[in-house]
Amino acid sequence: MKLFETIAEMGHEQLVVCSDPSSGYRGIIAIHNTTLGPALGGTRFWSYASDEEAITDALRLARGMTYKNAVAGLNLGGGKSVIIGDNRTSRREMIFRAHGRFVESLGGRYVTAEDVGTSTSDMDFVHMETDYVAGLAGKSGDPSPVTAHGVFRAIQASAMYRWDSDDLEGKTVSIQGCGNVGRHLAKALDKAGAKVIVSDIDPDRVAWVLAETNATAVEGDAIYSVEADIFAPCALGGIINDATIPKLKVEIVSGAANNQLLEERHGDMLQERGILYAPDYVANAGGVINVYSELAGWDAKRSFRKADEIYDTILGVFEIARTDGIPTYRAADRLAERRLQAVNSMMRTWPQWPRKS
Repeated sequence: MKLFETIAEMGHEQLVVCSDPSSGYRGIIAIHNTTLGPALGGTRFWSYASDEEAITDALRLARGMTYKNAVAGLNLGGGKSVIIGDNRTSRREMIFRAHGRFVESLGGRYVTAEDVGTSTSDMDFVHMETDYVAGLAGKSGDPSPVTAHGVFRAIQASAMYRWDSDDLEGKTVSIQGCGNVGRHLAKALDKAGAKVIVSDIDPDRVAWVLAETNATAVEGDAIYSVEADIFAPCALGGIINDATIPKLKVEIVSGAANNQLLEERHGDMLQERGILYAPDYVANAGGVINVYSELAGWDAKRSFRKADEIYDTILGVFEIARTDGIPTYRAADRLAERRLQAVNSMMRTWPQWPRKS
């Protein structure tokens, strides 16, 4: 990897490689852009095949957080951190305390939170060493209800754009992934009168959804071929690809999973097939809104009200795509870049008298 060339090409400000041999901690912190405020992004704990793969993932995810925070209207930049290793380890305290010390060393340029392979209890360990952490137990807590609410609003907005009505009564929605977000989303859709079809690799998760809703289930990859109006990916990324797109029998794709498009060209393929795509980082912004609420001192009601705005944001993305003649995933980037440019262009006012320090 040509490291400095890669960072320059992707627009990152800083990459920090961290090591604490005594705890077995190996971490990477990537800060993409701080135009709007301190970089916020969770900590991912994963067994990467190589150091290069870990760096690439951190850089990619940090850039995604810049765009997600910008589109969500938050005063936050984008960052991400990854810890290399087996996230099933029981040696969590020292690993996450070491991580917290490196986060602290950045002096507030980066604020972390939970992500894949980490939990609120892990963030409590991080908090022993730094205040620059959110998603703590007893504070903003589990982000999945707010995330699911935002995705539900994105689905409603997509329905409005496609069918001139956001009423989901009688619509069929297929959900891939019955984790916390998928489960909350299924309940909201069921309450709205939609017919829900779910799948998950974990049969216990499927059983939870079936017990709480009127949903039906299909096995594994059969979810791609289900005849439905809307497909909601709420599990792994990269599931919109060459193999799955030809199988889709839906008019809308709108879900909670990150990085749903395996490659950007798959967004073009969806458009060519006439499938309306609600860009993932716009639809699933409820999660970062929930974390921001902790930093800003919002209560839960205000977080849900902010997540409601995803409805209008999605419609704005679709309008940019229509007027500019571009796919929706590019329109979302354009919306984020407009906000970054607008804030960056504001006049800076400095004290007339020089600072003494």
